[in-house]
Amino acid sequence: MNLPNPFITFFLCFSILLSPDFPIQSSCFRKMRSPVIRLPNTKSNHHLFDPSRVTQISRRPRAFLYMNFLTDEECDHLIQLAKDKLQKSMVADTRSGKSIESTVRTSKGMFIRKAQDEVVAGIESRISVWTFLPVENGEAIQVLHYENGQKYLPHWDYFHDKANQALGGHRTATVLMYLSNVNKGGETIFPHSEMKESQIKTDEDSECAKKGYAVKPKKGDALLFFSLHPNATIDPTSLHGSCPVIEGEKWVATKWIHVRSFERRRVRAGKNERLQGGKSQSS
Repeated sequence: MNLPNPFITFFLCFSILLSPDFPIQSSCFRKMRSPVIRLPNTKSNHHLFDPSRVTQISRRPRAFLYMNFLTDEECDHLIQLAKDKLQKSMVADTRSGKSIESTVRTSKGMFIRKAQDEVVAGIESRISVWTFLPVENGEAIQVLHYENGQKYLPHWDYFHDKANQALGGHRTATVLMYLSNVNKGGETIFPHSEMKESQIKTDEDSECAKKGYAVKPKKGDALLFFSLHPNATIDPTSLHGSCPVIEGEKWVATKWIHVRSFERRRVRAGKNERLQGGKSQSS
C-alpha cells in the first residue's frame, strides 16, 4: 500500500497502544513530523484526522479520548438532522435480539442513514481511520437526546443473542461523539475500569460519576472504547453507562463497529418481513 509516512507512523503507534500492558502516557504521536492526516482524494476539512489529540484513558477496558474530534458545525449538523425524528430509545432483548422498551434506557434517538450527506460521510471516514476498522463494518450513526433525569444504566455493547451476532458479529468498538456540553451529570461511566480509583473526583461530578471512571461530555470530543479484547474475546471491563442528566440536556452520536461487514438485511419470520441492521438497540 502507498500510505503516507504519518499514516504508517500512526498505525504503528496505535497498534502498540492496543496492548493492555502499554503505558497510558506515551509520546509516540508527538514524535510524528506531521501528525495531521488528510484522507486520500479529499480536500474538505471534514476528512482531517489528527492523532496527536488522542489520549489513552484506560487500558482495561481499552479506551481513548479524542479532543475536538468534531467541529461545532458538525455537532450542530447532526443534531439538526435528528431533532425532528427522535423516538423512544430501545434495548436489545438478550434472548431474541429484538428491540424492546426498557426503563434501563430512557433517552430518545434516531439513526442517520450511512453517508447521508458529505458531512456524515466525512465523519464516518474519519472514524474508520481512527479505529482502523472498515466503514462497511459500522452501523449507521445513532443520535441520542437525554433530558433532565434521563440515563442509560451500565451495560455491554457486545451481544448476548445469536440474532444480532449474525449481523456482522459482535460489536468490537464504539465511538461516542459528544454533540453538546452538559451543565451537570450525563457523564459516561466505566464501573470496572482499572483507572476508576485513581481518577480525582470533584464537586462538579455527579454521584453516579463517582462510581467508576467517568468522562464528562464536552462538545466535539469523542470517546473510543473496545468491547472485545485483541484476541476477539469479550471484555467484561467494557461495561459502561450514561449517568442521569442533572442540569441541561445531552446530545450524543454513537457509531458501533462490528467484527465483520454490517449491512441491513431482510429477515423473513413466517409471513412477515422485517428489516434488521442499522437499528439494533443494545447501547
